Amino acid sequence: MKLWILRHGEAHSQARNDAERELTAHGREEVLKSAAYLLGKPLNRIIASPYVRAQQTAELVHQVLGFNEPIVTVPWLTPDSDPQKVLSELDMYSTDDVLLVSHQPLVGALVGLLVDGHYRQAQPMSTASLAELEGDFPLAGLMELCSIRHP
Repeated sequence: MKLWILRHGEAHSQARNDAERELTAHGREEVLKSAAYLLGKPLNRIIASPYVRAQQTAELVHQVLGFNEPIVTVPWLTPDSDPQKVLSELDMYSTDDVLLVSHQPLVGALVGLLVDGHYRQAQPMSTASLAELEGDFPLAGLMELCSIRHP
């Protein structure tokens, strides 16, 4: 299984609430740079947080890749989601090559959990950072961090 974890691009700091924050022009440019790296990769599914900035990020990637499958929106990829819950949900996608689009602190904690097996080593992820992991199953401590790209 290949797993890519993408933090959304830079977002406006002001909105009615955190879930409604939109990408800035700079954030869109960041996402396009990260999306370019995914061209030609064996991606089967894009799964995204329901927050606006993550949806916008996923849609930009979807467009750049000319991806045919719809974006899957799930409630378990929000900023404060439990990484263990994410792993249990990912179990049903373990035969796919998946892109997750989400937020800090979740993305850093998730990479740390998948690679190191615990939360003590959260991976620093700036806006539009893209982590590439590989392993047989999405289990704590059993995936290898192949690369991390910051736009």
